[in-house]
Amino acid sequence: MPATAYPASDPGFAALPVDELLAGEADLIARIKLCYGADRDGFERDILALVRRYAACVHLLPATADNYFSTPGGLFRLGLETAFFSLQGTDAHIFSGRMSISARRQLEPRWRHATFIAGLCSELHRLMSHVIVTDAAGETWPAFLQPLTDWLASRGSERYFLRWRPHAVETRGLGLFALPHVVPPAVMADLAEGNAVIVPHLLASIGGIPVYRDHNILDELVRRSLALVIDRNLIASADRYGSPQYGSHLERYLVDALRRLTRGNSAWLPNRDKSRLWFGQDGLFLIWPGGAEDIHQLLEADQLAGIPKAPETVLELLLAAGVFEAETTGRSTWSIQPPGAKAPLEAVKLSAPAILLAGIDPPPVALPQALEFKPERAPAPPAPQAPGPEPASVIPVKSGTQLSLIPPPEPPAGSKASAAVEKTPDPSPPEPVSEPPPATFALQAPMRLNPVVRDALAEAIRTLNDGMGPPAVCTIAQGVFVPLVEFERRGIQPSLAMRALTETKLLVRPNRDGPPTLSRDFNGNPTVGLVLDPGCVRGLDLAGFVAPPVEAG
Repeated sequence: MPATAYPASDPGFAALPVDELLAGEADLIARIKLCYGADRDGFERDILALVRRYAACVHLLPATADNYFSTPGGLFRLGLETAFFSLQGTDAHIFSGRMSISARRQLEPRWRHATFIAGLCSELHRLMSHVIVTDAAGETWPAFLQPLTDWLASRGSERYFLRWRPHAVETRGLGLFALPHVVPPAVMADLAEGNAVIVPHLLASIGGIPVYRDHNILDELVRRSLALVIDRNLIASADRYGSPQYGSHLERYLVDALRRLTRGNSAWLPNRDKSRLWFGQDGLFLIWPGGAEDIHQLLEADQLAGIPKAPETVLELLLAAGVFEAETTGRSTWSIQPPGAKAPLEAVKLSAPAILLAGIDPPPVALPQALEFKPERAPAPPAPQAPGPEPASVIPVKSGTQLSLIPPPEPPAGSKASAAVEKTPDPSPPEPVSEPPPATFALQAPMRLNPVVRDALAEAIRTLNDGMGPPAVCTIAQGVFVPLVEFERRGIQPSLAMRALTETKLLVRPNRDGPPTLSRDFNGNPTVGLVLDPGCVRGLDLAGFVAPPVEAG
Protein backbone atom coordinates (compact mmCIF):
# COMPACT_ATOMS: atom_id res chain seq x y z
CA MET A 1 0.00 0.00 0.00
CA PRO A 2 1.39 3.51 -0.79
CA ALA A 3 2.74 5.56 2.10
CA THR A 4 0.09 8.22 1.57
CA ALA A 5 -2.86 5.82 1.69
CA TYR A 6 -5.38 5.98 4.57
CA PRO A 7 -7.34 2.75 4.95
CA ALA A 8 -11.04 3.28 5.68
CA SER A 9 -12.87 1.76 8.65
CA ASP A 10 -16.21 3.64 8.69
CA PRO A 11 -19.36 3.37 6.53
CA GLY A 12 -18.36 6.47 4.57
CA PHE A 13 -20.49 8.47 2.14
CA ALA A 14 -22.32 7.31 -0.96
CA ALA A 15 -21.05 8.75 -4.26
CA LEU A 16 -24.41 10.31 -5.15
CA PRO A 17 -24.90 12.09 -8.48
CA VAL A 18 -24.78 15.89 -8.36
CA ASP A 19 -28.42 16.18 -9.46
CA GLU A 20 -29.46 14.34 -6.32
CA LEU A 21 -27.47 16.76 -4.17
CA LEU A 22 -29.15 19.73 -5.84
CA ALA A 23 -32.59 18.15 -5.40
CA GLY A 24 -31.97 18.00 -1.65
CA GLU A 25 -31.46 21.78 -1.57
CA ALA A 26 -34.20 22.66 -4.08
CA ASP A 27 -35.99 25.08 -1.71
CA LEU A 28 -32.87 27.13 -1.03
CA ILE A 29 -31.88 27.16 -4.71
CA ALA A 30 -35.37 28.44 -5.57
CA ARG A 31 -34.90 31.30 -3.06
CA ILE A 32 -31.56 32.14 -4.66
CA LYS A 33 -33.23 32.27 -8.08
CA LEU A 34 -35.84 34.74 -6.84
CA CYS A 35 -33.16 36.88 -5.23
CA TYR A 36 -30.95 36.90 -8.33
CA GLY A 37 -33.82 38.16 -10.45
CA ALA A 38 -32.79 36.79 -13.85
CA ASP A 39 -34.72 34.71 -16.35
CA ARG A 40 -34.33 30.96 -16.41
CA ASP A 41 -31.50 30.90 -18.93
CA GLY A 42 -29.59 33.67 -17.14
CA PHE A 43 -29.98 31.97 -13.76
CA GLU A 44 -28.82 28.59 -15.06
CA ARG A 45 -25.86 30.17 -16.83
CA ASP A 46 -24.73 32.52 -14.06
CA ILE A 47 -25.75 30.76 -10.83
CA LEU A 48 -26.88 27.17 -11.23
CA ALA A 49 -23.81 26.17 -13.25
CA LEU A 50 -21.58 27.41 -10.41
CA VAL A 51 -23.71 25.65 -7.80
CA ARG A 52 -23.35 22.38 -9.73
CA ARG A 53 -19.56 22.76 -9.89
CA TYR A 54 -19.43 23.63 -6.18
CA ALA A 55 -21.51 20.54 -5.35
CA ALA A 56 -19.13 18.44 -7.45
CA CYS A 57 -16.24 19.69 -5.28
CA VAL A 58 -17.66 19.43 -1.77
CA HIS A 59 -20.30 16.71 -2.34
CA LEU A 60 -21.50 15.39 1.07
CA LEU A 61 -18.52 16.56 3.12
CA PRO A 62 -19.35 18.20 6.46
CA ALA A 63 -17.95 21.66 7.18
CA THR A 64 -16.59 20.70 10.62
CA ALA A 65 -16.05 17.51 12.58
CA ASP A 66 -18.26 18.30 15.58
CA ASN A 67 -19.20 21.96 15.42
CA TYR A 68 -21.30 23.96 12.95
CA PHE A 69 -22.66 22.28 9.77
CA SER A 70 -21.16 18.97 10.90
CA THR A 71 -23.77 16.73 9.24
CA PRO A 72 -23.34 15.12 5.79
CA GLY A 73 -23.71 17.81 3.14
CA GLY A 74 -22.89 20.51 5.68
CA LEU A 75 -20.23 22.24 3.58
CA PHE A 76 -22.59 22.38 0.58
CA ARG A 77 -25.36 23.87 2.71
CA LEU A 78 -22.97 26.35 4.35
CA GLY A 79 -21.81 27.63 0.96
CA LEU A 80 -25.36 27.96 -0.39
CA GLU A 81 -26.69 29.82 2.66
CA THR A 82 -23.73 32.20 2.79
CA ALA A 83 -24.05 32.88 -0.95
CA PHE A 84 -27.79 33.55 -0.61
CA PHE A 85 -27.46 36.06 2.24
CA SER A 86 -24.46 37.72 0.56
CA LEU A 87 -26.43 38.11 -2.67
CA GLN A 88 -29.42 39.43 -0.74
CA GLY A 89 -27.20 42.04 0.93
CA THR A 90 -26.13 43.53 -2.41
CA ASP A 91 -29.59 45.07 -2.83
CA ALA A 92 -28.76 47.68 -0.18
CA HIS A 93 -25.30 48.65 -1.48
CA ILE A 94 -23.92 50.59 -4.40
CA PHE A 95 -20.54 49.18 -5.39
CA SER A 96 -19.41 51.66 -8.03
CA GLY A 97 -20.59 54.87 -6.42
CA ARG A 98 -17.96 57.16 -7.99
CA MET A 99 -18.64 56.04 -11.54
CA SER A 100 -21.16 57.35 -14.02
CA ILE A 101 -24.66 55.91 -14.18
CA SER A 102 -23.90 54.10 -17.45
CA ALA A 103 -20.72 52.56 -15.99
CA ARG A 104 -22.58 51.47 -12.86
CA ARG A 105 -25.26 49.88 -14.99
CA GLN A 106 -22.59 47.72 -16.62
CA LEU A 107 -20.69 46.82 -13.41
CA GLU A 108 -23.40 46.35 -10.77
CA PRO A 109 -24.55 42.95 -12.18
CA ARG A 110 -20.94 41.79 -12.16
CA TRP A 111 -20.51 42.92 -8.54
CA ARG A 112 -23.64 40.95 -7.55
CA HIS A 113 -22.38 37.89 -9.42
CA ALA A 114 -18.96 38.16 -7.76
CA THR A 115 -20.52 38.56 -4.30
CA PHE A 116 -22.50 35.38 -4.81
CA ILE A 117 -19.32 33.52 -5.84
CA ALA A 118 -17.41 34.86 -2.83
CA GLY A 119 -20.13 33.67 -0.47
CA LEU A 120 -20.40 30.26 -2.16
CA CYS A 121 -16.64 29.64 -2.00
CA SER A 122 -15.94 31.34 1.35
CA GLU A 123 -15.10 28.04 3.10
CA LEU A 124 -13.62 26.20 0.11
CA HIS A 125 -10.21 26.21 1.79
CA ARG A 126 -11.38 23.41 4.11
CA LEU A 127 -11.01 20.89 1.29
CA MET A 128 -7.24 21.37 1.41
CA SER A 129 -6.60 22.10 5.08
CA HIS A 130 -9.08 20.12 7.17
CA VAL A 131 -10.10 16.86 5.48
CA ILE A 132 -8.52 13.72 4.02
CA VAL A 133 -10.80 11.84 1.61
CA THR A 134 -10.05 8.28 0.54
CA ASP A 135 -11.72 5.57 -1.51
CA ALA A 136 -12.27 1.98 -0.38
CA ALA A 137 -8.73 1.04 -1.40
CA GLY A 138 -7.25 3.78 0.80
CA GLU A 139 -6.16 6.04 -2.08
CA THR A 140 -6.32 9.76 -1.26
CA TRP A 141 -8.29 12.34 -3.23
CA PRO A 142 -5.91 14.96 -4.70
CA ALA A 143 -8.04 18.00 -3.84
CA PHE A 144 -5.66 20.39 -5.60
CA LEU A 145 -6.05 18.60 -8.92
CA GLN A 146 -9.74 17.84 -9.52
CA PRO A 147 -13.23 17.96 -7.99
CA LEU A 148 -14.26 15.11 -5.73
CA THR A 149 -16.98 13.71 -8.03
CA ASP A 150 -14.60 13.65 -11.01
CA TRP A 151 -12.05 11.69 -8.97
CA LEU A 152 -14.69 9.23 -7.73
CA ALA A 153 -15.97 8.69 -11.27
CA SER A 154 -12.45 8.10 -12.62
CA ARG A 155 -11.90 5.36 -10.03
CA GLY A 156 -15.39 3.87 -10.26
CA SER A 157 -15.88 4.36 -6.51
CA GLU A 158 -19.36 3.96 -5.05
CA ARG A 159 -18.37 5.23 -1.60
CA TYR A 160 -15.71 7.46 -0.08
CA PHE A 161 -14.40 7.99 3.43
CA LEU A 162 -13.40 10.95 5.51
CA ARG A 163 -10.61 11.64 8.02
CA TRP A 164 -10.13 14.94 9.81
CA ARG A 165 -6.60 16.29 9.92
CA PRO A 166 -5.42 16.61 13.53
CA HIS A 167 -4.70 20.15 14.74
CA ALA A 168 -5.70 21.65 11.38
CA VAL A 169 -4.96 25.35 11.04
CA GLU A 170 -7.34 27.61 9.14
CA THR A 171 -5.49 28.72 5.99
CA ARG A 172 -7.99 30.65 3.93
CA GLY A 173 -5.55 31.30 1.09
CA LEU A 174 -5.77 27.62 0.12
CA GLY A 175 -9.29 28.29 -1.14
CA LEU A 176 -7.78 30.12 -4.11
CA PHE A 177 -6.28 26.84 -5.37
CA ALA A 178 -9.70 25.15 -5.38
CA LEU A 179 -11.48 28.15 -6.91
CA PRO A 180 -10.84 27.06 -10.56
CA HIS A 181 -12.76 23.84 -9.78
CA VAL A 182 -15.86 26.01 -9.20
CA VAL A 183 -15.35 29.15 -11.30
CA PRO A 184 -14.20 28.59 -14.92
CA PRO A 185 -11.85 31.11 -16.58
CA ALA A 186 -14.64 32.45 -18.79
CA VAL A 187 -16.56 33.65 -15.71
CA MET A 188 -13.45 35.38 -14.35
CA ALA A 189 -12.92 37.07 -17.71
CA ASP A 190 -16.49 38.34 -17.71
CA LEU A 191 -16.14 39.71 -14.15
CA ALA A 192 -12.94 41.54 -15.15
CA GLU A 193 -14.42 43.16 -18.26
CA GLY A 194 -14.37 46.95 -18.07
CA ASN A 195 -12.78 47.16 -14.62
CA ALA A 196 -9.73 46.16 -12.58
CA VAL A 197 -11.38 45.92 -9.16
CA ILE A 198 -14.00 43.16 -9.01
CA VAL A 199 -11.73 40.13 -9.42
CA PRO A 200 -9.07 41.42 -6.94
CA HIS A 201 -11.77 42.05 -4.34
CA LEU A 202 -13.27 38.62 -5.00
CA LEU A 203 -9.93 36.86 -4.60
CA ALA A 204 -9.09 38.91 -1.49
CA SER A 205 -12.35 37.84 0.13
CA ILE A 206 -11.93 34.14 -0.62
CA GLY A 207 -8.26 34.14 0.37
CA GLY A 208 -8.75 36.13 3.56
CA ILE A 209 -6.46 38.91 2.34
CA PRO A 210 -7.15 42.42 3.70
CA VAL A 211 -7.54 45.29 1.24
CA TYR A 212 -6.54 48.32 3.26
CA ARG A 213 -6.57 51.00 0.56
CA ASP A 214 -10.05 50.16 -0.75
CA HIS A 215 -13.34 49.49 0.96
CA ASN A 216 -14.11 45.87 0.11
CA ILE A 217 -17.91 45.94 0.26
CA LEU A 218 -18.06 42.46 -1.28
CA ASP A 219 -16.01 40.95 1.56
CA GLU A 220 -17.98 42.93 4.13
CA LEU A 221 -21.22 41.34 2.91
CA VAL A 222 -19.71 37.84 2.88
CA ARG A 223 -18.22 38.18 6.38
CA ARG A 224 -21.53 39.40 7.77
CA SER A 225 -23.48 36.63 6.03
CA LEU A 226 -21.08 33.89 7.11
CA ALA A 227 -21.26 35.00 10.75
CA LEU A 228 -25.07 35.05 10.58
CA VAL A 229 -25.30 31.61 8.97
CA ILE A 230 -22.91 29.97 11.45
CA ASP A 231 -24.59 31.62 14.44
CA ARG A 232 -28.02 30.39 13.31
CA ASN A 233 -26.71 26.87 12.84
CA LEU A 234 -25.04 26.83 16.26
CA ILE A 235 -28.27 27.87 17.94
CA ALA A 236 -30.24 25.23 16.04
CA SER A 237 -27.60 22.59 16.80
CA ALA A 238 -27.75 23.37 20.51
CA ASP A 239 -31.48 22.69 20.48
CA ARG A 240 -31.18 19.46 18.50
CA TYR A 241 -27.79 17.91 19.05
CA GLY A 242 -26.48 19.05 22.43
CA SER A 243 -23.78 21.63 22.99
CA PRO A 244 -21.53 22.55 20.03
CA GLN A 245 -18.34 24.56 20.44
CA TYR A 246 -19.17 28.24 20.44
CA GLY A 247 -16.67 30.83 19.32
CA SER A 248 -14.30 28.70 17.28
CA HIS A 249 -15.18 30.58 14.06
CA LEU A 250 -14.80 34.05 15.57
CA GLU A 251 -11.00 34.23 15.62
CA ARG A 252 -10.87 35.55 12.04
CA TYR A 253 -13.22 38.43 12.85
CA LEU A 254 -11.41 39.39 16.05
CA VAL A 255 -7.96 39.37 14.45
CA ASP A 256 -9.27 41.34 11.50
CA ALA A 257 -10.74 43.91 13.92
CA LEU A 258 -7.39 44.20 15.73
CA ARG A 259 -5.61 44.89 12.44
CA ARG A 260 -8.21 47.38 11.21
CA LEU A 261 -8.02 49.32 14.46
CA THR A 262 -4.21 49.36 14.35
CA ARG A 263 -4.24 50.84 10.86
CA GLY A 264 -7.27 53.09 11.04
CA ASN A 265 -7.77 54.30 14.62
CA SER A 266 -5.59 57.15 15.88
CA ALA A 267 -5.97 55.89 19.47
CA TRP A 268 -4.18 52.68 18.42
CA LEU A 269 -0.97 54.34 17.17
CA PRO A 270 1.75 52.63 19.20
CA ASN A 271 3.60 54.50 21.96
CA ARG A 272 1.51 57.69 21.75
CA ASP A 273 0.09 59.46 24.79
CA LYS A 274 -2.98 57.52 26.06
CA SER A 275 -2.55 54.97 23.26
CA ARG A 276 -4.13 51.52 23.36
CA LEU A 277 -0.92 49.94 21.99
CA TRP A 278 2.50 50.00 23.60
CA PHE A 279 5.57 48.49 21.96
CA GLY A 280 8.60 47.89 24.19
CA GLN A 281 11.65 45.69 24.40
CA ASP A 282 9.56 42.93 25.94
CA GLY A 283 6.85 42.90 23.27
CA LEU A 284 3.63 44.53 22.07
CA PHE A 285 0.89 45.18 24.63
CA LEU A 286 -2.75 46.22 24.23
CA ILE A 287 -4.52 48.08 27.06
CA TRP A 288 -7.36 45.91 28.38
CA PRO A 289 -10.36 45.92 28.62
CA GLY A 290 -10.31 49.23 26.70
CA GLY A 291 -9.08 47.42 23.59
CA ALA A 292 -11.94 44.92 23.87
CA GLU A 293 -14.45 47.77 23.96
CA ASP A 294 -13.02 49.18 20.71
CA ILE A 295 -13.18 45.72 19.10
CA HIS A 296 -16.80 45.27 20.13
CA GLN A 297 -17.82 48.70 18.80
CA LEU A 298 -16.15 48.03 15.46
CA LEU A 299 -17.67 44.58 14.97
CA GLU A 300 -21.07 45.74 16.20
CA ALA A 301 -20.98 48.41 13.49
CA ASP A 302 -20.26 45.60 11.01
CA GLN A 303 -23.52 43.95 12.15
CA LEU A 304 -21.86 40.59 12.67
CA ALA A 305 -24.00 37.97 14.43
CA GLY A 306 -22.68 36.10 17.46
CA ILE A 307 -19.80 38.45 18.29
CA PRO A 308 -19.12 38.27 22.07
CA LYS A 309 -19.71 41.39 24.15
CA ALA A 310 -17.78 40.47 27.29
CA PRO A 311 -14.04 41.31 27.30
CA GLU A 312 -13.43 38.04 29.16
CA THR A 313 -14.86 36.05 26.24
CA VAL A 314 -12.78 37.94 23.67
CA LEU A 315 -9.67 37.43 25.80
CA GLU A 316 -10.18 33.67 26.14
CA LEU A 317 -10.87 33.28 22.42
CA LEU A 318 -7.66 35.06 21.43
CA LEU A 319 -5.62 33.28 24.11
CA ALA A 320 -6.89 29.92 22.83
CA ALA A 321 -6.05 30.95 19.26
CA GLY A 322 -2.48 31.87 20.22
CA VAL A 323 -2.95 35.54 19.30
CA PHE A 324 -2.45 36.66 22.91
CA GLU A 325 0.11 35.29 25.36
CA ALA A 326 -0.67 34.69 29.04
CA GLU A 327 1.53 36.05 31.79
CA THR A 328 4.15 33.60 33.06
CA THR A 329 2.47 33.16 36.46
CA GLY A 330 -0.72 32.00 34.77
CA ARG A 331 -2.60 35.30 34.71
CA SER A 332 -4.32 36.14 31.42
CA THR A 333 -3.36 39.82 31.57
CA TRP A 334 -0.14 41.72 32.28
CA SER A 335 0.67 44.79 34.35
CA ILE A 336 2.62 47.39 32.37
CA GLN A 337 3.76 50.92 33.14
CA PRO A 338 4.26 52.93 29.94
CA PRO A 339 6.22 56.20 29.96
CA GLY A 340 4.22 58.92 31.68
CA ALA A 341 1.74 56.56 33.34
CA LYS A 342 1.20 57.38 37.02
CA ALA A 343 0.15 53.83 37.88
CA PRO A 344 0.41 50.37 36.31
CA LEU A 345 -2.11 49.53 33.59
CA GLU A 346 -3.75 46.21 32.79
CA ALA A 347 -2.93 44.94 29.30
CA VAL A 348 -2.78 41.84 27.13
CA LYS A 349 0.35 40.81 25.28
CA LEU A 350 0.47 39.86 21.59
CA SER A 351 2.25 36.57 21.02
CA ALA A 352 4.11 38.25 18.14
CA PRO A 353 4.17 42.00 17.37
CA ALA A 354 3.99 41.22 13.63
CA ILE A 355 0.35 40.10 14.06
CA LEU A 356 -0.60 43.78 14.15
CA LEU A 357 2.46 45.69 13.01
CA ALA A 358 3.39 43.80 9.83
CA GLY A 359 2.89 45.92 6.72
CA ILE A 360 2.71 49.26 8.53
CA ASP A 361 4.83 51.89 6.78
CA PRO A 362 6.91 53.25 8.43
CA PRO A 363 7.19 50.40 10.93
CA PRO A 364 6.77 51.38 14.60
CA VAL A 365 9.96 51.52 16.67
CA ALA A 366 10.06 49.77 20.03
CA LEU A 367 10.71 51.83 23.15
CA PRO A 368 14.22 51.41 24.61
CA GLN A 369 12.86 49.97 27.86
CA ALA A 370 10.70 47.03 28.91
CA LEU A 371 7.07 47.76 29.76
CA GLU A 372 6.17 45.01 32.22
CA PHE A 373 5.58 46.28 35.77
CA LYS A 374 7.16 44.09 38.47
CA PRO A 375 6.26 45.31 41.96
CA GLU A 376 8.67 44.84 44.83
CA ARG A 377 7.73 42.05 47.17
CA ALA A 378 6.95 42.93 50.80
CA PRO A 379 9.12 41.14 53.43
CA ALA A 380 7.44 38.22 55.12
CA PRO A 381 5.96 39.20 58.52
CA PRO A 382 7.53 37.55 61.61
CA ALA A 383 5.82 34.40 62.85
CA PRO A 384 3.51 35.00 65.85
CA GLN A 385 4.83 33.78 69.22
CA ALA A 386 1.65 32.09 70.34
CA PRO A 387 -0.95 31.68 67.61
CA GLY A 388 -4.50 31.82 68.83
CA PRO A 389 -7.57 30.16 67.33
CA GLU A 390 -8.15 30.96 63.67
CA PRO A 391 -11.23 33.07 62.87
CA ALA A 392 -13.64 32.29 60.03
CA SER A 393 -12.37 32.56 56.48
CA VAL A 394 -13.69 35.54 54.56
CA ILE A 395 -14.46 35.43 50.86
CA PRO A 396 -13.03 38.62 49.33
CA VAL A 397 -16.07 40.34 47.87
CA LYS A 398 -17.02 44.00 47.65
CA SER A 399 -18.76 45.82 50.47
CA GLY A 400 -22.52 45.32 50.57
CA THR A 401 -22.50 41.88 48.93
CA GLN A 402 -24.19 39.23 51.03
CA LEU A 403 -22.09 36.15 51.74
CA SER A 404 -21.86 33.16 54.02
CA LEU A 405 -18.94 32.69 56.43
CA ILE A 406 -17.74 29.09 56.55
CA PRO A 407 -15.23 28.29 59.32
CA PRO A 408 -12.64 25.91 57.82
CA PRO A 409 -10.93 23.31 60.02
CA GLU A 410 -7.64 24.90 61.12
CA PRO A 411 -6.12 26.09 57.81
CA PRO A 412 -2.32 25.72 57.61
CA ALA A 413 -0.12 28.78 57.62
CA GLY A 414 0.28 30.32 54.17
CA SER A 415 -2.96 28.84 52.79
CA LYS A 416 -5.57 30.95 50.98
CA ALA A 417 -7.89 30.65 53.96
CA SER A 418 -5.36 31.87 56.51
CA ALA A 419 -4.23 34.64 54.13
CA ALA A 420 -7.76 36.06 54.17
CA VAL A 421 -7.88 36.29 57.99
CA GLU A 422 -7.61 39.72 59.54
CA LYS A 423 -4.32 39.99 61.41
CA THR A 424 -3.28 42.26 64.28
CA PRO A 425 -1.09 45.07 62.97
CA ASP A 426 2.56 44.88 63.90
CA PRO A 427 3.67 47.67 66.29
CA SER A 428 6.65 48.41 64.05
CA PRO A 429 5.40 48.06 60.44
CA PRO A 430 7.94 47.64 57.63
CA GLU A 431 8.72 50.41 55.18
CA PRO A 432 5.85 51.02 52.68
CA VAL A 433 6.29 49.23 49.37
CA SER A 434 4.46 49.28 46.05
CA GLU A 435 1.54 46.87 46.02
CA PRO A 436 0.20 45.18 42.88
CA PRO A 437 -3.27 46.20 41.73
CA PRO A 438 -6.06 44.51 43.72
CA ALA A 439 -7.63 41.42 42.20
CA THR A 440 -10.88 42.03 40.34
CA PHE A 441 -13.78 39.66 39.95
CA ALA A 442 -14.42 38.27 36.46
CA LEU A 443 -16.03 35.25 34.84
CA GLN A 444 -13.64 32.57 33.58
CA ALA A 445 -15.87 29.94 32.03
CA PRO A 446 -15.03 27.32 29.37
CA MET A 447 -15.42 28.37 25.74
CA ARG A 448 -18.12 25.77 25.08
CA LEU A 449 -20.56 27.75 27.25
CA ASN A 450 -23.33 29.34 25.18
CA PRO A 451 -22.01 32.85 24.34
CA VAL A 452 -25.34 34.53 25.11
CA VAL A 453 -25.39 33.01 28.60
CA ARG A 454 -21.68 33.70 28.95
CA ASP A 455 -22.08 37.43 28.21
CA ALA A 456 -24.98 37.75 30.67
CA LEU A 457 -22.98 36.08 33.44
CA ALA A 458 -19.86 38.13 32.69
CA GLU A 459 -21.82 41.39 32.99
CA ALA A 460 -23.47 40.27 36.23
CA ILE A 461 -20.21 39.06 37.83
CA ARG A 462 -18.50 42.33 36.88
CA THR A 463 -20.84 44.19 39.25
CA LEU A 464 -19.01 42.61 42.22
CA ASN A 465 -16.17 45.06 41.57
CA ASP A 466 -16.06 48.45 43.25
CA GLY A 467 -17.43 51.29 41.18
CA MET A 468 -19.60 49.05 38.97
CA GLY A 469 -22.96 49.96 40.53
CA PRO A 470 -25.15 47.81 42.78
CA PRO A 471 -24.20 44.11 42.78
CA ALA A 472 -26.39 42.00 40.49
CA VAL A 473 -25.28 38.74 42.18
CA CYS A 474 -24.11 37.67 45.63
CA THR A 475 -22.10 34.86 47.19
CA ILE A 476 -23.69 32.17 49.32
CA ALA A 477 -22.27 29.07 50.98
CA GLN A 478 -22.51 26.89 47.83
CA GLY A 479 -21.37 29.42 45.23
CA VAL A 480 -22.52 32.58 43.46
CA PHE A 481 -26.27 33.30 43.50
CA VAL A 482 -27.48 34.69 40.14
CA PRO A 483 -31.12 35.87 40.05
CA LEU A 484 -33.10 34.56 37.08
CA VAL A 485 -34.14 38.12 36.30
CA GLU A 486 -30.53 38.81 35.20
CA PHE A 487 -31.13 36.42 32.28
CA GLU A 488 -34.71 37.48 31.57
CA ARG A 489 -33.92 41.18 31.24
CA ARG A 490 -31.36 40.27 28.55
CA GLY A 491 -33.94 38.25 26.63
CA ILE A 492 -32.55 34.84 27.71
CA GLN A 493 -34.93 32.10 28.75
CA PRO A 494 -33.96 30.72 32.21
CA SER A 495 -34.35 27.20 30.83
CA LEU A 496 -31.66 27.93 28.22
CA ALA A 497 -29.34 29.28 30.91
CA MET A 498 -29.92 26.22 33.12
CA ARG A 499 -29.27 23.83 30.24
CA ALA A 500 -26.09 25.67 29.17
CA LEU A 501 -24.71 25.72 32.73
CA THR A 502 -25.61 22.08 33.31
CA GLU A 503 -23.85 20.97 30.11
CA THR A 504 -20.68 22.81 31.14
CA LYS A 505 -20.93 21.55 34.77
CA LEU A 506 -21.11 25.10 36.15
CA LEU A 507 -24.56 24.79 37.76
CA VAL A 508 -24.53 23.92 41.47
CA ARG A 509 -27.66 22.25 42.81
CA PRO A 510 -28.28 23.48 46.38
CA ASN A 511 -29.74 20.06 47.23
CA ARG A 512 -28.86 16.86 45.44
CA ASP A 513 -32.48 15.77 44.96
CA GLY A 514 -34.01 19.24 44.87
CA PRO A 515 -34.76 21.66 42.04
CA PRO A 516 -31.93 23.39 40.13
CA THR A 517 -33.12 26.80 41.35
CA LEU A 518 -32.88 28.41 44.77
CA SER A 519 -35.18 30.96 46.41
CA ARG A 520 -33.61 33.41 48.85
CA ASP A 521 -33.76 36.99 50.00
CA PHE A 522 -31.84 39.34 47.68
CA ASN A 523 -31.79 43.11 48.20
CA GLY A 524 -34.73 42.73 50.58
CA ASN A 525 -36.95 40.78 48.17
CA PRO A 526 -37.63 37.03 47.80
CA THR A 527 -35.75 36.08 44.62
CA VAL A 528 -35.44 32.88 42.55
CA GLY A 529 -32.05 32.24 41.00
CA LEU A 530 -29.32 29.79 40.04
CA VAL A 531 -26.15 28.93 41.93
CA LEU A 532 -22.96 29.25 39.88
CA ASP A 533 -19.84 27.22 40.63
CA PRO A 534 -17.47 29.65 42.44
CA GLY A 535 -14.51 28.09 40.65
CA CYS A 536 -15.45 29.91 37.44
CA VAL A 537 -15.21 33.36 39.06
CA ARG A 538 -11.73 34.82 39.24
CA GLY A 539 -10.97 36.63 42.49
CA LEU A 540 -12.99 34.50 44.93
CA ASP A 541 -11.33 32.56 47.75
CA LEU A 542 -12.60 29.04 47.16
CA ALA A 543 -11.63 27.95 50.71
CA GLY A 544 -14.70 29.77 52.02
CA PHE A 545 -17.29 27.77 50.07
CA VAL A 546 -19.02 24.51 50.93
CA ALA A 547 -18.35 21.62 48.56
CA PRO A 548 -21.40 20.80 46.38
CA PRO A 549 -23.45 17.73 47.31
CA VAL A 550 -22.14 14.51 45.80
CA GLU A 551 -24.34 13.02 43.09
CA ALA A 552 -25.59 9.53 43.76
CA GLY A 553 -23.88 7.08 41.52
